[in-house]
Amino acid sequence: MRPKSQQITNLKMLLFGVFLAFFVLFMLRSGVSSSQESSSPTSQPGILNPMKEARETNYSLACTKIPRSLTQALIHYTTSTIIPQQTLEEISVSAKILEEKSPCNFLVFGLGHDSLMWSALNHGGRTVFLEEDEAWIAQIKRRFPMLESHHVTYYSKVKEAANLMEVGKGPECTAVNDPRFSMCQLAMKGLPNEVYEIEWDLIMVDAPTGYHEEAPGRMTAIYTAGMVARNRKDGETDVFVHDVDREVEDKFSKSFLCEGYMKKQVGKLRQFTIPSHRDDMDRPFCPE
Repeated sequence: MRPKSQQITNLKMLLFGVFLAFFVLFMLRSGVSSSQESSSPTSQPGILNPMKEARETNYSLACTKIPRSLTQALIHYTTSTIIPQQTLEEISVSAKILEEKSPCNFLVFGLGHDSLMWSALNHGGRTVFLEEDEAWIAQIKRRFPMLESHHVTYYSKVKEAANLMEVGKGPECTAVNDPRFSMCQLAMKGLPNEVYEIEWDLIMVDAPTGYHEEAPGRMTAIYTAGMVARNRKDGETDVFVHDVDREVEDKFSKSFLCEGYMKKQVGKLRQFTIPSHRDDMDRPFCPE
């Protein structure tokens, strides 16, 4: 195992590199926008337009300035000694997908030390966190009020996982529909309406607590994430599950997100890409 100090250094290097890449991307985009504006058919060569030049200058400066959310994240992680829940290698998997899809809709089960990072990497998109601990939500909101989080209640327990696995095999759980109206015991029905209504591009399941028998476990979170992905109108959703070294995360992700949809596993993080089932109602719950 690498020393703790080395892990912190590597994570800081990763985060700094990602935020630097975002800054370069903003500069490139602003350069393209400025060139398109200057080559507009409405402009006439040889004729100076001070107002237009001033607007272009201000626009360019606004676009090349690093966003405040990225600034806060960069400062926080380069000065923090707290290691995020995921390793450098695991973070890199999700960061690559965010680089391709952001700004996008990103749903995260869990609110932790890495939440500011996920929100910053999805700059311009919508990142929503679902958390079981109200006191922890209040603490994070005091430090980072820009993060959007909601309190959720879980009614399951890890010790019920075997029974819930059997329940999940029933027809009421393999029928694709809105989780709010599902008859499946695994479906979470009390989430904010936007969780069911937004077309999520990425979903990360890194909560709730699941390391002891009385903890709520991630059985219902994994199932609901898979059903929300299947229930989108069209397209695909990338779903990530962390801590797949544990029995619940391992078995439930393979069963309800489907091994046939699994793209890769890096460390304790597993990635699935789940297509919409609403555009093909004959599609089986898991690919055959």
